[in-house]
Amino acid sequence: MSATFLGMPGVPAYPAFPEAAHEAVRDETLRGNLRHATHTIRAKRARAVAEVSDWAALREAGRRIKDHTLRHLDRYLVQVEEAVTAAGGTVHWAVDAEEANRIVADLVKATGQSEVVKVKSMATQEIGLNEALEAEGIRAYETDLAELIVQLGKDRPSHILVPAIHRNRGEIRDIFRSEMGEWGRPAPEGLSDTPAELAEAARLHLREKFLRAKVGISGANFVVAETGTLVVVESEGNGRMCLTLPETLISVVGIEKIVPTWRDLEVFLQTLPRSSTAERMNPYTSMWTGTTDQDGPSTFHLVLLDNGRTDTLADEVGRQALRCIRCSACLNVCPVYERAGGHAYGSVYPGPIGAILSPQLRGTGSEIDASLPYASSLCGACYEVCPVAIDIPEVLVHLRERVAQGDHSTRGGNKVVLRPAKGHAAERAAMRAARWAFTHPGVLRTGQRLASRTRRLHPRTLPGPGKAWSGTRDLPPVPAEPFRDWWQRTGGGKEGTK
Repeated sequence: MSATFLGMPGVPAYPAFPEAAHEAVRDETLRGNLRHATHTIRAKRARAVAEVSDWAALREAGRRIKDHTLRHLDRYLVQVEEAVTAAGGTVHWAVDAEEANRIVADLVKATGQSEVVKVKSMATQEIGLNEALEAEGIRAYETDLAELIVQLGKDRPSHILVPAIHRNRGEIRDIFRSEMGEWGRPAPEGLSDTPAELAEAARLHLREKFLRAKVGISGANFVVAETGTLVVVESEGNGRMCLTLPETLISVVGIEKIVPTWRDLEVFLQTLPRSSTAERMNPYTSMWTGTTDQDGPSTFHLVLLDNGRTDTLADEVGRQALRCIRCSACLNVCPVYERAGGHAYGSVYPGPIGAILSPQLRGTGSEIDASLPYASSLCGACYEVCPVAIDIPEVLVHLRERVAQGDHSTRGGNKVVLRPAKGHAAERAAMRAARWAFTHPGVLRTGQRLASRTRRLHPRTLPGPGKAWSGTRDLPPVPAEPFRDWWQRTGGGKEGTK
């Protein structure tokens, strides 16, 4: 498969998932890093969740709150705009990545500044904001430790919570030694790979940027509609510095991040930290409502980002992906992610949630997005750990049908007919044959009997393209007698088998 360009100019093209995963699984260092990190986070999360006796009730409450908000999103978006404006902020609406980048770049240029500090933000990564600002002569400095590692290493994030999960301590030390000086304060002489020394090097490097920056850029984990309050949870304190020290704060937030009330926020402040960092609560929970004299930034801008979200909302099955609170629990239990890593997904949203969110936000027209719904074993582990009960396997199957069969969908707010993706003709033929057989009981019964009577002649592996499937799996054995025949012969099992 050929590579597909996605994102801003200068961002490398992404191959389809099978091709990227084929290369990733050969990297033993990568697989070792991922295995160690995901298993560690997974075990800690399980212990943190086990402490909460009403976890199932909290999970259901989170699902209901998100679904209610999405059903009435138009009303809550207007409420957010009114509340933020009344508190001294300015609200901007961005239909897509291009418009959001233009708004932010214009706001920064209006301050006369050419540097900004950033809080870790999936939304700004999604729209390629750093690259867009660079094209306008503005340099953006990532301040989250993992994001800093990725930026200095000229790399891409590979995990929602731990963007540099694919790097080990030795690699991080080498990156700091060789690259920090190009971005500001260089790494200390003789820097080792101990966590304490690496963290101290990052702290010294970032401190001067925090104290110098006049503009900060953030996302938000939640926006409380009733007061227009934005919430960022983090573990390092860099977010608190970015949100309070600059004179101007610009927050780019997806429209699905809204919760109606403070009481609703209480649910997520219990489930998010346990599902992400396996903590009872995040060390830093920052909240701000507009502007306040002599406290924090004097100017606040909120950019509400669509970028495919209303199109996703129009899909009755797929819209549940918008419940996501970006905890990354699904990544840490996914056997596919653990082996392939985040880069194979060709998106800032890797893992199971990325496999259903990216094809909806971007459409399934590219090879990478058409392949993502198949980047799963459908084991269901992702659904079991999701704190807002997103049925990821259900959405994956739904999107696979869209890719293979074509579908009616919504793109850019307009109803469109999607043509089937290339390479699925055999799958469509097989499904049509299966549908015909299942709607003709006599044909199905004859086929089952024939398969049972010839089972000794069946091959152990599939021929042709089927080798890719049976090369790593055992073909299920055909029973000696079809179930229907057994049921009829034994009177529904009452007579027993003979």
